[in-house]
Amino acid sequence: MIEDRREGFLQAVLVAPVAALVDRGRQGFGGALIALAHAAVFLLLCFTVNVPVTLLTAPLALLYLFIVGIALTSLGFAIAWPMQSTQGFHAIMMVFLLPMWLLSGAFAPPGNNWIGWVIRFNPLTYCVALLRYILYLDATPELRATATAGLPPAWICVLVTLGFVVAMFTLAWRVAAVRSTGDAV
Repeated sequence: MIEDRREGFLQAVLVAPVAALVDRGRQGFGGALIALAHAAVFLLLCFTVNVPVTLLTAPLALLYLFIVGIALTSLGFAIAWPMQSTQGFHAIMMVFLLPMWLLSGAFAPPGNNWIGWVIRFNPLTYCVALLRYILYLDATPELRATATAGLPPAWICVLVTLGFVVAMFTLAWRVAAVRSTGDAV
């Protein structure tokens, strides 16, 4: 998007007879599809670590990862829209996404210290937890109980994930509604 603005392509997009919501949705879905392709590769790796991926859990996991991809793409869009530099965008994204990922509970469960509280307030924690619930849906009860031990309840994960998606998409939509001088260059 930053390159589109610099090259003048964004001007054509902004004057197109397409609603702003449709344009933001198109960009969010495009980024989520790219993320989904990456996720599919990692889903294949589940077979190497004995995660019981089945014909039910694989499509559910991919659909869910697509939805989370929309949220993360929207976050990236909201950050990129006002920026003038691609390098600055990548630096800012590393400040947001890498800590969100490392503090999502994907590597270690939250403890009873300050990092545990940061993990509990991170929306990706609930996204990762719900993915674990989905991946172990068809597992034996013992394996499912072991894999989901210590996770927040699934219904809370669903609510937080949906709230995260709606909040990030709304943020991207609102940020893009503000015009700047770089839009008309």
